[in-house]
Amino acid sequence: MQFRTATVDDAPILAALSIEVWIGTYLPRGVNAFFARFALEEFTAARLARAIEDPSQHFIVSENADGLDGFIRISHGSDAPMDGGTDTGIATLYVQPRHQGRGLGRALLDQALAHAREAGAPSVWLTVNSDNRGAIAFYLAQGFKDVGTTHFHIGDQAYLNQVLQRPL
Repeated sequence: MQFRTATVDDAPILAALSIEVWIGTYLPRGVNAFFARFALEEFTAARLARAIEDPSQHFIVSENADGLDGFIRISHGSDAPMDGGTDTGIATLYVQPRHQGRGLGRALLDQALAHAREAGAPSVWLTVNSDNRGAIAFYLAQGFKDVGTTHFHIGDQAYLNQVLQRPL
């Protein structure tokens, strides 16, 4: 595993990786037009390039001999969805399904936590879909605590998410 900070040139790769992971995680039984539109509008190279260039965002990618296989996005200055939360959150942690289970997610998370510590954050928070039991178990095993709930919105639809927090 090799890690580095993402560049704008990585944006199309991160867009493709995001679509792959998001659809595979949240739409295991099939893709309908509503979710297809969301994925294709949300995970674009242009949007990710803007995020990579944003100084309040920090992307760390994992790279193997053939290309990128995962990334994590740390957001600084974002409002925590719970009282007493810091402004540093893990916005995204995506690992290609065929690379999961080998410690890549944990290694990316470790890189992000080190970055947040260096930035002076006392803790980090994240949200995860309440039905994503595997991800919740992963974060709890990494020292996160369940501190509440919030909702993720797609159009007029709302999806229950757990809010997890970890001191640094």
